[in-house]
Amino acid sequence: MLSNKKQDLSCGLRYYYFSEERVLLTGLHAVADIYCENCKTTLGWKYEHAFESSQKYKEGKFIIELAHMIKDNGWE
Repeated sequence: MLSNKKQDLSCGLRYYYFSEERVLLTGLHAVADIYCENCKTTLGWKYEHAFESSQKYKEGKFIIELAHMIKDNGWE
């Protein structure tokens, strides 16, 4: 799930204020991990910088891996 809305991360989620360079499937990016503030599980990452021009649209956006999401009764 790719998102640029901070309100999507308002339920106890935080991201690290430092980033690290990682080679992902789409190339080299500087990313900061997103984690659950309650259980400290890493849930995804925030794109801080894309080194390839074709990937610049991802900067400032968040990835939350769906494998870490749990459906609660309030979700539709």
